[in-house]
Amino acid sequence: MVKPHTMRRVRDTAMDSFRNMTPEVASNLLSKRRSYHASENGARDDGPLIASYNIHKCVGLDGQFDPDRIMEVILEIDPDVIALQEVDQRFGKRNGLLDPDKLERQTGLVPVVSSLSGRSLGWHGNVVLARKDVSATAQRLLLPGVEPRGALVVDLDLATGPLRVIAAHLGLLRRCRALQARILLEAAEPEDDRPVVLLGDLNEWRLGPRSALRELEPRFGPLEAAMPSFPSSYPLWALDRVLASPQSLIVSLEVHDTALARQASDHLPLKARMLPSDCLEPLLDEESLTSVA
Repeated sequence: MVKPHTMRRVRDTAMDSFRNMTPEVASNLLSKRRSYHASENGARDDGPLIASYNIHKCVGLDGQFDPDRIMEVILEIDPDVIALQEVDQRFGKRNGLLDPDKLERQTGLVPVVSSLSGRSLGWHGNVVLARKDVSATAQRLLLPGVEPRGALVVDLDLATGPLRVIAAHLGLLRRCRALQARILLEAAEPEDDRPVVLLGDLNEWRLGPRSALRELEPRFGPLEAAMPSFPSSYPLWALDRVLASPQSLIVSLEVHDTALARQASDHLPLKARMLPSDCLEPLLDEESLTSVA
């Protein structure tokens, strides 16, 4: 259980941080922004639902290890694709903390890439889940930095069209996150020009000049759609992100904020509704004309 004095310290630290923010960012966080809607396509709901969730090794705010509770949150979200972070033990044999067979029975989702060890569910704690009938290929990336970090690059052929998903959990040090972001940019160049979604716990809530997220511009967006997801009991920091290339791929973004989600992990999930790929080509043409003009 998170102690009251710990939460007070978190809040005090956050308020000190607000004094150094730009007015726009401080306004977003203080108003507890929970959703983003693209002005031109904000009402559409016919595209895939993509989500990201740091499950905190299945340990909730009550200190209890409860994988079933995590699966129930995933079932609440009901995503077509979801990237999970911290799905394995950090040290030792790095055993997976979710039962993949039970996960499939309860949610209809399966890992799109098997682990290297046979015991782990993910790659450096990252796993991408999709519907069983979805065709997928994947590659693993090692990310630079003082901590062992990795990412998954997954090409999916969804019913709504092809999509590349890059799932990552970036490091705790800003200089490492900047290096890692550059590696992820290199992975965002599919040969068939399919749209790309970059998502995960990016460990960066700042949007100023020193933010590691600035390494992703102008390829990925919307960077300004920063919605607090951590800590789950009193969300202050937008550590979890879903970004797209092109940015127009994202119809809406929303924090999945339910009573169960607030207890199951120290992060709240983030979910995004995407445009179907067949609707994206006209928008790409318009964006190209705008950039030329």
